[in-house]
Amino acid sequence: MKQITVVTEDRSGVLAEITEALAAVGVNIEDLTAEAIGGTMVAILMVDRYDDALRALAGRSFKAVTEDALVVQLEDRSGELARITRRFKEANLNLRSVRTIRRWGGKCFVALAAERSDEARALVKDVLVS
Repeated sequence: MKQITVVTEDRSGVLAEITEALAAVGVNIEDLTAEAIGGTMVAILMVDRYDDALRALAGRSFKAVTEDALVVQLEDRSGELARITRRFKEANLNLRSVRTIRRWGGKCFVALAAERSDEARALVKDVLVS
């Protein structure tokens, strides 16, 4: 699975501009996380049509990058995320983003983006969904 990261100036209406750009070309947003950090907005999206989304964002002058995200399924209980993130620490593999996508039926689905995707995939193969 791929995710898109948009880094832009934090200003009034910027999320409306991003979401309207995608809506205009019929791209469905499956997951969106946005944070303002010191005058900068960082939005991470998962969408149904990545190429169309990247073109739409570029057409509105947004700087967007895409990277692989691994979706893992964990038990929804204390310590499970720590167990998985420790694997990355022990392998000296940096996690760029971690997002809870869904909690349901005693399970927690988490998207992880890391440097060196092939190594990251091997670290979580026992809990990997996609």
